[in-house]
Amino acid sequence: MKYQADRAPESANKADNREKTPTLSQSARSGLQFPVGRIHRYLKERSRNHTRVGSKAAVYTAAILEYLTAEVLELAGNATKDLKVKRITPRHLQLAIRGDEELDTLIKATISGGGVLPHIHKSLIGNTKTGKKI
Repeated sequence: MKYQADRAPESANKADNREKTPTLSQSARSGLQFPVGRIHRYLKERSRNHTRVGSKAAVYTAAILEYLTAEVLELAGNATKDLKVKRITPRHLQLAIRGDEELDTLIKATISGGGVLPHIHKSLIGNTKTGKKI
């Protein structure tokens, strides 16, 4: 009996002396900026018949969304530098998405305020000063 009485306080002390590790979000654990927990919640809400959704599915989806966002923002940033402005507008997003073949096939949405790509048909271009057609 005395042995058990001596052991109980030690185990309680071990629990108290343990260093508490800080809680990390799923985004921090996976090294992503996008909210993995929120995406996991949305995936669960949108599943049919309340099917189970694994945690890796949310991490993978967040990684894909983060990559696509970074790609579009990089191309839009390049468009702003070409036009010598410092702010990304919907026009720059439109130019970036429509200028990239793969993003153009992926994103079929209309961007409000984006305009259209500049294009003049060859038959509409008249003669130049030298008399040769372009």
